[in-house]
Amino acid sequence: MLEKISSAVSFIQQQYSKKPQVGIVLGSGLSSFTKEITIEKEISYGDIPHFPVSTVEGHSGKLIFGQLGGKTVVCMAGRFHYYEGYDTAAVVFPIRVMKYLGIETLLISNAAGGTHKEWKVGDLMIIKDHISFYTPNPLVGKNINEFGPRFPDMSEPYKKYLIDKAKAIAAEKGINLHEGVYFGVTGPTFETRAEYELIFRLGGDAVGMSTVQEVIAAVHMGLPVFAMSVITDIGIRDEENTITHDEVLQAAKEAEPKFAAIFKEMVTRL
Repeated sequence: MLEKISSAVSFIQQQYSKKPQVGIVLGSGLSSFTKEITIEKEISYGDIPHFPVSTVEGHSGKLIFGQLGGKTVVCMAGRFHYYEGYDTAAVVFPIRVMKYLGIETLLISNAAGGTHKEWKVGDLMIIKDHISFYTPNPLVGKNINEFGPRFPDMSEPYKKYLIDKAKAIAAEKGINLHEGVYFGVTGPTFETRAEYELIFRLGGDAVGMSTVQEVIAAVHMGLPVFAMSVITDIGIRDEENTITHDEVLQAAKEAEPKFAAIFKEMVTRL
């Protein structure tokens, strides 16, 4: 794994010599955020040694390097999911590569289903914690000490000081934010009504098919993490509606201006 990461990092550094300070992961339907970046280099995932390739609509599949808010950033326009058939090592491989490229903070976004009836499609939720019992842990197997300890502490996976920054930015800009617990599942099916009910009763405010494995790998390596969900559908616990991926992408697109305003200012204030 270390050799694969070294190979990927070496290839990327030959293409782009600047050291990124911030890593950004864009979720489903949020790839237009890259327009906020003064792009200096784009590298397709397929060109990077050992890098997975995105297979899901709404994930464009490239690393974007450039300037945002006075910082050098690397942005994943498209991520990888366990449900695509990748093992957990592949899912978190880009996070480890970004760490070895030099990032000091990781910002993650995703599209998620909300479990609260009073929430609306297009709402934003700061992730304050997550529940990951239902997704395979990427640290299973022999520990790689160069990454981090065998038993990493997960008492604060999402840094409180970054959450406070986001809240302050949202208040200044008049953007309403929720704060809650993200419940990770494998997908690719959307949840049944009974599953939404279970997730709600277990303390999940939003549910999705990404993020938790990336966060575990980041915390393992000592990377501070901030994450935010765009609520793209509301839990179908008592309603007769259905959910489609196209609707998820459309909801994310409509919420993108609010999301972009917060993420851009977050980078500026780091």
